[in-house]
Amino acid sequence: MEEWDSTTKSALTQIPLLSTRAGPRDGAAWMQRLKEEYRALIAYTSINKSNDNDWFRISAANPEGTRWTGSCWYVHNLRRYEFLLQFDIPVTYPATAPEIELPELDGKTQKMYRGGKICLTVHFKPLWAKNSPRFGIAHALCLGLAPWLAAEVPILVDSGMVKHKDDEASTAES
Repeated sequence: MEEWDSTTKSALTQIPLLSTRAGPRDGAAWMQRLKEEYRALIAYTSINKSNDNDWFRISAANPEGTRWTGSCWYVHNLRRYEFLLQFDIPVTYPATAPEIELPELDGKTQKMYRGGKICLTVHFKPLWAKNSPRFGIAHALCLGLAPWLAAEVPILVDSGMVKHKDDEASTAES
């Protein structure tokens, strides 16, 4: 944790750790795990809002809680860049972290796999493995997606790979 900034450390220590070791195929145990996931997501969202750092919306897209969708955003040069966010819970969850997808950015950066899956292998996956099953979706967003957005969005914007929606609208009107 030494290499993390104080905001990340603070948020991480306030996100509840999960205790149920269950995946989508584990019936009632999975429902208990989902309750823990929701508690952690609510806590993380509350932390972000209280620190004026609200940056995502997410919810389960199916009753089983195996498909999640929403949006995330990053502010660069005082402009908000918003992206669709989605992922599936792997069958081997929580031993395996979800692969977070930003489909709109597919093919725009080297730090992404086919389908818009962000690259988390080097930094995040070993951390996830070490902390499984205590880490959950909120932890993946905090330690996986948030740093990825902070590292990649400024580069994508500055290189012209990502345009602000206002710029796209004015181009379309011309």
